[in-house]
Amino acid sequence: MFPMNSSPSELWKILSWNVRGLNSERRWDAIRDKIVESDCDIVCLQETKKENFDAQFIKKFCPREFDGWEFLPSLGASGGLLVILKTRLFTGDLIFNNEFAISVEFTSLHNSKNWILTNVYGPCSTEGKTLFTNCIKSIETLDETDWIVLGDFNLLRSPESRNRPRGDLNEMSMFNEAISLLGLNEIPLQ
Repeated sequence: MFPMNSSPSELWKILSWNVRGLNSERRWDAIRDKIVESDCDIVCLQETKKENFDAQFIKKFCPREFDGWEFLPSLGASGGLLVILKTRLFTGDLIFNNEFAISVEFTSLHNSKNWILTNVYGPCSTEGKTLFTNCIKSIETLDETDWIVLGDFNLLRSPESRNRPRGDLNEMSMFNEAISLLGLNEIPLQ
């Protein structure tokens, strides 16, 4: 999603994936294969279930051109966010994090344009979803800032978004209110 008054200033490819843990070699191979297949420039992972990252661990599942990263550690065996980038294309500096999100400011090395990427992982509990939407509603950016918000929100915008009938209409309303307040537009998945 990105703000209504903004458009992406570059055509970077971003892979966003809830990996449900980075703790098995079989999973590392699948992640590496998807990164290569997508030909992406940035990788955003949710639910890493890891407290720390270093270059040696990143190399287990990322091609070598992905050599910069920022992360939000997991709390115990749940959560955790990771943003991995190619430093030959841009710099990425952590500018914000909380228990649900990590924001990285990117600067293009070929034209010096800046933009912000926020990777989120929303909780599954009803109480957590309320706290999460209140937290994201409080995020402030300048109107002229290009900003993309992605990840696993664990919330739906409409009943049609579910693969099963029904859904909590109050949660959908709460999520749509947060999206509207932030002035975000939904980008179709590819």
